[in-house]
Amino acid sequence: MYKVKIKPHWEISRDSDSPLDTAVLLTLLTSIQETGSIANAAKLIGSSYRHTWGLLRDAEKMFGHPLIQTGRGRGSSLMPLAEKLIWADRRVAARLSPILESLSSELEWELSKAVAGQPQVIRLNASHGFAVAALLNQLNERHLPVELRYRNSADAVAALAHQECDLAGFHVPLGEFEDAAMAVYSQWLDQDKHCLIHLAVRNQGLMVAPGNPKQIAGLRDLSRDGVQFVNRQTGSGTRMLLELMLDKEELSASAIDGFETAEFTHSAIAAFIASGMADVGFGVQTAAERFGLDFIPLIRERYFFAVSTEAMKDPLMQQVLGILQSDAFREIVNQLAGYDGSDTGSILPLSTAFKGL
Repeated sequence: MYKVKIKPHWEISRDSDSPLDTAVLLTLLTSIQETGSIANAAKLIGSSYRHTWGLLRDAEKMFGHPLIQTGRGRGSSLMPLAEKLIWADRRVAARLSPILESLSSELEWELSKAVAGQPQVIRLNASHGFAVAALLNQLNERHLPVELRYRNSADAVAALAHQECDLAGFHVPLGEFEDAAMAVYSQWLDQDKHCLIHLAVRNQGLMVAPGNPKQIAGLRDLSRDGVQFVNRQTGSGTRMLLELMLDKEELSASAIDGFETAEFTHSAIAAFIASGMADVGFGVQTAAERFGLDFIPLIRERYFFAVSTEAMKDPLMQQVLGILQSDAFREIVNQLAGYDGSDTGSILPLSTAFKGL
């Protein structure tokens, strides 16, 4: 099967000037940040010192603002504008990468169909998550054909019911909100036709800026004056969970500044906060750690793949299951901050996973 990679790319222009390609500039700025030296950064990216200085001067001319601060014996450091450019790039990647991964997968499938007819493939529809991304990496390393589509949990389970996918990834909170969440998914799940593969247990909670400068301790602090929130998109399982938790606390969404500001992934939420555009968001611990944020755990949830019992007999699905049940993959899941892979790969009837069904 063909492999397609699509990467985010953006340019900046000012007035009638030619646009600045940020790719090389961002690589350079990141290298300066890592090495503390323009000369070392130039070597790292395989460029001459003269060319590197020319690139910096051109960029500073366009912005009308310095990007680098240098001093004798003190090396080089980034100015706030340069740091903002790096954070902007991380936000672009966090917001667009899942969409581009899905599009890449669709193109791979279309190319394979055009060349080889209707090849066998695992159709994976799932709510975006770090363990799902880890599984996708393992499938790709083993060259197992997969057609990926990231979508919210409810849409993924509905797609399984309509036989539009083979694996549907969704997550359900542990404890008092489990029944309310499962009421959404159970309308598409049939105990006689479907079973569940346990992927992981993970932490959901509040992501806040390093050091928690706004002293946020829980959900009630979200409505305080001066606290800016960033949310997940309408329809996502994480937003549904947050709304259930707010209802229990009798907190109004309208009282939370930024509640309607939405991002598509946990990473995009974290990048939004890390770049200083919000004080707090709700999401998984892994995203907070990867963007250097503090994390306040509030609830645990289970992530499952729903699958038809008939599809479990398929040889390709058995290979996927073999990866999920391997000690190596469980260790990968356990290394994700806030994830527990103890039961990864376990197969459960719906009635066993959810006693109320």
